[in-house]
Amino acid sequence: MEPLKHECGVAMVRLLKPLSYYEKKYGTWMYGLNKLYLLMEKQHNRGQEGAGLACVKMQAAPGEEFMFRERALGGTAIQEIFSSVHRNFSNFTDGQLHDADFAARHVPFAGEMYMGHLRYSTTGKRGLSYVHPFLRRNNWRAKNLCICANFNMTNVEEIFDAIAVKGQHPRMVSDTYILLEQLGHRLDRESERCFVEAQQLGLQNTDITRYIEEHIDLKNVLQLSAPVWDGGYVLCGVTGSGELFTLRDPWGIRPAFWYKDDELLVVASERPVIQTALDVEADTVHELLPGQGLFMNQRGGMRTEQVLEPKNYAACSFERVYFSRGSDCDIYRERKELGRSLVEPIMEAVNGEIDNTVLGYIPNTAEAAYYGMLQGFNEWLNSQKAEEIARLGAAATPENLHRILSRRIRSEKVAWKDIKMRTFIAEGNSRNDLAAHVYDITYGSIRPGVDNLVIIDDSIVRGTTLRESIIRIMDRLHPRRIVVVSSSPQVRYPDYYGIDMANMDEFIAFRAAIALHRDRQMEDRLERIYRKCKAQEQLPKEQVVNHVQEVYEPFTDRDISEKMAEMLRPEGVTTEIHLVFQSLEGLHKACPTSPGDWYFSGNYPTPGGNKRVNQAFIAYYEGLCG
Repeated sequence: MEPLKHECGVAMVRLLKPLSYYEKKYGTWMYGLNKLYLLMEKQHNRGQEGAGLACVKMQAAPGEEFMFRERALGGTAIQEIFSSVHRNFSNFTDGQLHDADFAARHVPFAGEMYMGHLRYSTTGKRGLSYVHPFLRRNNWRAKNLCICANFNMTNVEEIFDAIAVKGQHPRMVSDTYILLEQLGHRLDRESERCFVEAQQLGLQNTDITRYIEEHIDLKNVLQLSAPVWDGGYVLCGVTGSGELFTLRDPWGIRPAFWYKDDELLVVASERPVIQTALDVEADTVHELLPGQGLFMNQRGGMRTEQVLEPKNYAACSFERVYFSRGSDCDIYRERKELGRSLVEPIMEAVNGEIDNTVLGYIPNTAEAAYYGMLQGFNEWLNSQKAEEIARLGAAATPENLHRILSRRIRSEKVAWKDIKMRTFIAEGNSRNDLAAHVYDITYGSIRPGVDNLVIIDDSIVRGTTLRESIIRIMDRLHPRRIVVVSSSPQVRYPDYYGIDMANMDEFIAFRAAIALHRDRQMEDRLERIYRKCKAQEQLPKEQVVNHVQEVYEPFTDRDISEKMAEMLRPEGVTTEIHLVFQSLEGLHKACPTSPGDWYFSGNYPTPGGNKRVNQAFIAYYEGLCG
């Protein structure tokens, strides 16, 4: 309900033929640029704060620009950067623009390598200087480096120290910028290694340059840089001499997919994006494995190699529940199963009154779970019908059979997402009144005072929209009771791997647990938890234990759900309210390939996650105590 920001989406296109090939076959050498645009638009859901693209022109001669970059801020950034790129073409005649060989030498952004990025900020650092791709310049083509990433590091200070101790002096403490400097340093060293080899072979001048460009091994660069990284990431990079790489974190937290044929190599954050942009089948698109690197050299030779040893596999389950496009065949099926598996707890919440229950969903990402919920209830009702018919036996009459078979699961388009409210009004009451109108309802869709209203969403995180809008507006239908269903478990812990939820008191589940401590006069437990966290503050991250999990230990899931329902009741609403959540077991059964669940369970896959969550609780408790 409260849109979560996600960092970020990546896309890469490497053409494997001369630009003249695409001009002849597709009528334009812009084939790669156009595919990058499609890949980025199809991943618009992954980042609407900014976007950027970069291009490497491999045919440029000395004295000619060979790396280009364009970046923009805002929800229309994709259109802005591509419009800006196309404005460069107005300086050339139509004949020049259709001369692929001329374009390969002289037209900006007419290149063989393209990189695109969509950004959501999860660190509070905003502005054009933080929009990817990041570029490190050098007069030697092989030492030019451009990177973009879908990631968040938990140990930025540690990485900073690792490069500062070598004498580097980064100009800002940003994880992307620090990684750029770290990788750039290792790329310099790799180039120097090749330089020494070339000299030993007796090469001179441009022959040395060619040798370096042909023998740079980016696996060496990554293996000497990445071991200190603690976080979830997919890191993409290109060099000015035509080398390309993508590296996925060793826990497999963030997703990456690739496709290759004889015309191009493509990398993206999501599989269906590649399928749609290139019109290919799912089984031809490959997932990059945890710790695996994908490499392509300037001659177009591709390989995948294990760069980092795989760790405990922790692919982000929120990708399946919420972030990734639901058009992926596996994700669609999993989201349906998340809804289908909730029939039993929903039945309990409506006291088994299924004939007086209407099912609906919160637009738009919960739609697949809604279809699964409908499927589950239809399966349940069919089993009830079969049992009742069997009990009739020989006494069955057409009237009885008609009565049984005519029972239906009732579903309606109850909620509509009407408009995106702007936040230019700051006053609390006025702001809340506007927020209440983000959604609208279908009047007359339920029987007042008779029907239960069951409404499913993909997650309940902060609860603000639920309290200020959803429950209040659903109450206008005057249902007997409102049951809000989350297809994911209770979100209890911050994420430090790329999702915009970092503060403890953002979560309604956490606030409910704190309130239960107060209700039951158990505040001293919170003090003890704080002291345990504080005692570990100076320990290396590898030695830190997540003590924040103890906040929830005295309470059942139902305890917390009931307290959340109490806290989320809007003033003046007297209708019975229930919250139903997916269980952890149900989540893992529905999404078996994505076991990462730290925001629900507190089981962080990396040491940095444990350290950061303790720090978050310390900050919360010290702020609470003034």
